[in-house]
Amino acid sequence: MIITSLLDTDLYKFTMMQAVLHQFPAAEVEYKFKCRNAGAPGIAPLAPFVNEIREEIRGLCSLRFQDAELAYLKGLRFIKSDFVDFLGIFKLNEKYVDVTALPTGEIEVSIKGPWLHTIPFEIPVLAIINEVYFRNTHKKPDLSQGRERLNAKILELQADGLRELKIADYGTRRRFSKAWHEEVLRTLMARLGTGRQGQLAGTSNVLYAMKLGLIPLGTMAHEYLQACQALGPRLRDSQVFGFESWAKEYRGDLGIALSDVYGMSAFLRDFDMYFCKLFDGARHDSGDPFQWGERMLAHYAKNRVDPLTKTLIFSDGLTMPRTIELYQQFKGRCLLAFGIGTNLTNDLGYEPLQIVIKMVRCNGQPVAKLSDTPSKSMCEDEKYLAYLRQVFEIA
Repeated sequence: MIITSLLDTDLYKFTMMQAVLHQFPAAEVEYKFKCRNAGAPGIAPLAPFVNEIREEIRGLCSLRFQDAELAYLKGLRFIKSDFVDFLGIFKLNEKYVDVTALPTGEIEVSIKGPWLHTIPFEIPVLAIINEVYFRNTHKKPDLSQGRERLNAKILELQADGLRELKIADYGTRRRFSKAWHEEVLRTLMARLGTGRQGQLAGTSNVLYAMKLGLIPLGTMAHEYLQACQALGPRLRDSQVFGFESWAKEYRGDLGIALSDVYGMSAFLRDFDMYFCKLFDGARHDSGDPFQWGERMLAHYAKNRVDPLTKTLIFSDGLTMPRTIELYQQFKGRCLLAFGIGTNLTNDLGYEPLQIVIKMVRCNGQPVAKLSDTPSKSMCEDEKYLAYLRQVFEIA
């Protein structure tokens, strides 16, 4: 089995699940899978592996939280005891997931059911698809090349003037394999160090945070703000409603706002002085990161907030050179954090899959993500998408 623990996922899945338990326990949702580079050179079709993927999902649905895992979650300051009690009786249900081979050679993955019970599928299912794909297409992977590439990244980080630059692992969903993921983390811990003096800030993966003694890291999710399109009082106020609902749940913890569910301009219109002061910072996940950072700093200044007290998190397809460039542009002007995913956990010389699972409906209503990178936008209803653009004044 690829996934052997329900903790083998990103922290934000638990924080979002807790918020949904307390605020929207009856919501029904639908998610869809997309491979953004399907058919590209070096990318094999996924359809031949559909039975293996189904079998791995069946194994995932047999798992339960163990007492030690529940105790670990309960020890996190922002996780509430009633949510841990719920996880103690929680089990994923295979009936909510459908995996189909398409005539094109690709696959269709649909996850549909109660939001509270389908949230945990996304990250493990993506990790399953990745590992099944690579263990079939590269049966004897050349790990030596992966180690050389990882070593080069570490040496780049250890250069003079970069000792304050800290990175975090955000690579669970697109990792080459579970075993390689753990090797990468152990190598980074040994070479970069952790804690105040180290350069490895932590990991988004809760299992490895517990197993290796790392700090678990995460922010709110795109799907939380997407769902608010259907759950909020009116569409134009859905982003504000999402921010307020999140703050109400976590009371100052997990205070990083996502900026690209409606695009940066719409985000800044809603992220007024109240939210500038209320949230600890914002996360970039699409569009030009340098322009985004400059706009955020100008926005804080405009709203009479000292940028040196706020954190900008960069996490969109980062490589080590890009991370260093961003650090050099913004160091000393604000607090910084960098989440590196695919380039850390799936850089062995093979073309990685660019796969995502995104929410497309909530309570029977279409929902959308309008990214500043057009290829990252996702919606199945063109009329709704046009309406959403009109409401949020998006060209």
